[in-house]
Amino acid sequence: MRFVEIIGGWINRYFSNEEAVYLIVVLLAGFGLLFIFGTALAPVLTGLVLAFLLQGLVARLERWHLPRSLAVYLTFLFFIGGFAALLLFIFPLVWRQLAAFVNALPDVIQRLQEAARGLPEAFPNVIDDAQVDAWLQTLGTELASFGRAVLEQSVTQLPSVVGWLIYLILVPISVFFFLKDGDRLTRWFLGLLPKNRPLLDQVGSEMNVQIANYIRGKFIEILIVGAASYLAFALLGLNYAALMALLVGLSVLVPFVGAAVVTIPVALVALIQWGWTIDTVYLLVAYGGIQAVDGNVIVPLLFSEAVDLHPIAIIVAVLAFGGLWGFWGVFFAIPLATLIKAVMNAWPAYPLNPEPASTDQETV
Repeated sequence: MRFVEIIGGWINRYFSNEEAVYLIVVLLAGFGLLFIFGTALAPVLTGLVLAFLLQGLVARLERWHLPRSLAVYLTFLFFIGGFAALLLFIFPLVWRQLAAFVNALPDVIQRLQEAARGLPEAFPNVIDDAQVDAWLQTLGTELASFGRAVLEQSVTQLPSVVGWLIYLILVPISVFFFLKDGDRLTRWFLGLLPKNRPLLDQVGSEMNVQIANYIRGKFIEILIVGAASYLAFALLGLNYAALMALLVGLSVLVPFVGAAVVTIPVALVALIQWGWTIDTVYLLVAYGGIQAVDGNVIVPLLFSEAVDLHPIAIIVAVLAFGGLWGFWGVFFAIPLATLIKAVMNAWPAYPLNPEPASTDQETV
């Protein structure tokens, strides 16, 4: 009986406000919709993300006294030009380097075997020939499996030309209509909610700004880090410079963990290409400098007003939402964690035992 009273008191404290119920229904409906139909709605969701990214350009053009319709059309043309450049130049370059990397795996295994054969002589009291043979066998099996998996994945994706065409058609269309009719769609959605909704408006307004700033900031960060990495890798003559730069750029999507993980393939390619030489040292110093500038300059400038979350909270959000929605879960992990924090801060709560108001006159 005591347990029932505790649960009832907790419900009365946090859910006695009608708006709190509306908010929890909206959140559950949104998460449920994404969980069930997220894959099917992926082209539209991609268009929504890109529209958030481009909305800043529309707003800037409007501040230059251009009509909104003209600003939308110019922004959309800019997007189509960038999208075409991505498909015609960047993707083919990365694909060629990925194919070359997979084809070079046998040579990579051979070089690693040659390097590993010298370990028993260098460390006779720590490593013996049997351990090296076991390591090389495992490494060869894993690299061969990786190569087959990449090629099989590539082959299995070829029949899905219709799926790619759907993306290529629906994503630009979604971007255009989100830019053109975003205000109308927002008014329609708000019309489904109660008219008196200060809590929903507070959380919605904060998250609209947070998500827009996060998407634009993250895109700029990926662009800067990826471009700087490509220039450094290309100038130093690193093999697969475009592929490695793409990995480094995308690594910023996963705070803390991404930079550490992507260091492994970058260092591995450098070691296989140059060995323990001064060129490898130069590359690692340049890579470390890019990561230091990103963490200490770019991130504070782009996200100074974004999120005040503990690193553990960020890692938990990345793991949880990434497990639910894959890439998009990782991408939106920080905004979603910010949403949860904003809801917790704004959630109406009432004391279980409110103290009576004090009076200046004593009760007789």
